[in-house]
Amino acid sequence: MTLAVFLLGGDTKPADLEDIAMKANELAPGRFAWRKYPAQINIKYVDDSLRDAKKSKNGTYVLKSNKDEWLLTERGLAFARERIQTLQGVNVSRKPMAAKERNWLRRERVRMLSSEAFAKFSRGNPDTISFQEAQSFFRVDAYVTGAAREEKLLRVMNAFGDDIQRRPLIPLLESMTTNGRNP
Repeated sequence: MTLAVFLLGGDTKPADLEDIAMKANELAPGRFAWRKYPAQINIKYVDDSLRDAKKSKNGTYVLKSNKDEWLLTERGLAFARERIQTLQGVNVSRKPMAAKERNWLRRERVRMLSSEAFAKFSRGNPDTISFQEAQSFFRVDAYVTGAAREEKLLRVMNAFGDDIQRRPLIPLLESMTTNGRNP
């Protein structure tokens, strides 16, 4: 949001909420869209993001000027000037996530981080991870086969494959569950 306000001249004059929404959608297509109607910008998401950028715990990058107008703070201006060049050509778009999916991601992450397979991997003992522990990590067993098994593995790999804490662990466990043996 800070970058959208900056690009609209919010360092010297207030930027309108609707203009900010359009600029934010231009910078990150779909990030602030409705889940059911992805071609529509959800103004509430934009307003919520601006309110978050206003909070002191988040750095106070923007201030509300009038009812629906926002200005950059000195800190927000410094942030925007620093970041604007690094974002040239970077795709920051994403599809909006339903609350159900966000909750699933949070619960699954906690579950995987507390799994025995992750504990053994973290201690530097990946060779002691059993086939059953690998299956448990992905929530699959002998009864989950074929396309259903592949779908479960793929969903976890897509959702958490870039997670730094488990980046090397997920492919290792995936190969164990696919091949049916220890590494």
